[in-house]
Amino acid sequence: MSYQPVPTVRRRRLGSTLRKLRTEAGMTLDAAADALNAAANGSSDARRWTAPKLSRIENANATIRTTEVETLLRAYAVTDPGTRIALEGLAKDAGKRGWWQTYRGVVGPAYADYISLESDAESVRDYASLVVPGLLQTADYARETIAANAVARTASEVDALAEVRLARQAVLTRSCHPLRLWAVIHEAALRRRFTGRPGIMAAQLKRLLDVADWPTVTLQVMPIDAAPNPGDAGAFTLVAFPGPMPDVVTQENLRGPIYVEGVDDVNVFADAFGHIVDCALSTDATKALIAGLV
Repeated sequence: MSYQPVPTVRRRRLGSTLRKLRTEAGMTLDAAADALNAAANGSSDARRWTAPKLSRIENANATIRTTEVETLLRAYAVTDPGTRIALEGLAKDAGKRGWWQTYRGVVGPAYADYISLESDAESVRDYASLVVPGLLQTADYARETIAANAVARTASEVDALAEVRLARQAVLTRSCHPLRLWAVIHEAALRRRFTGRPGIMAAQLKRLLDVADWPTVTLQVMPIDAAPNPGDAGAFTLVAFPGPMPDVVTQENLRGPIYVEGVDDVNVFADAFGHIVDCALSTDATKALIAGLV
């Protein structure tokens, strides 16, 4: 399986944010290139910038150095230090080698992109219709569900993918800015059973009860008798980032995650999640339901 070393989603996030800031500054690509060249006058970078190159950066087809990001932000009159830190960090990390590259034999490019997003994220809103979210799974539950959906994988590959899923959960307990997770899980996912291994689901339900009390986790269940709502269209995950970074939506299928980007499209899912939350049980009722299923 081939592996793409550069997380393309990071590049797209950086490029789309730079385009947004340039547009808000009322500058064309030509004007922005002229501003960069003026700033570099007398240096080895003089006259190096062109509108086509800026276009390639904004469309994630070229890289940009952190010092160049700083120069662009000055040209766009962006003075917010949080924005500068976020964008320079994204430029620096665009080609960063993450821990998941150790598993590049089983982690494809799209999945690697998602893990990089998750590691950068400030919060995740997850609607899970049939399976408990990966960030909340136990080891046995992860292994069983991965094996069921990865029929072409060997046993060792399934074990490796389960290890990756568990390693991802470190974002919930990291010492610096742990990820905030808001998960809505359909009741049907909690009533599934593993033939011959009833202990798997029992342990998974106990795990959910434990994390439901974490201050950074909000857990709700969508009851089977809920009114029709946007969750009926299927599962999705909203990934949000600090500063000016645009949110990203992911949807999972048998070939891996697909991405929804662009403010208007992402807002559709954000609005949908709000309606899903309204239709779901309260957090207290959720814990009572799960406790009754253990």
